[in-house]
Amino acid sequence: MWEQYRRTFFKMQIFIALATGGIFFALGRHWLVALGFFAMMQVGAFVGAWWGDRLRRRLNPQFF
Repeated sequence: MWEQYRRTFFKMQIFIALATGGIFFALGRHWLVALGFFAMMQVGAFVGAWWGDRLRRRLNPQFF
């Protein structure tokens, strides 16, 4: 799972930063809302990497 997370880390962090900045400015500079959005995106990135790794292992069981 950590390899999957490491492989997508840089791209996801850029996306999360841009999306958080967009939310921050679009909603009138409410930093608490942007912080909550940022936290949920970080959790989503971690859970997505875990789920992607699990799915990859299920689809290719002979490699693991």
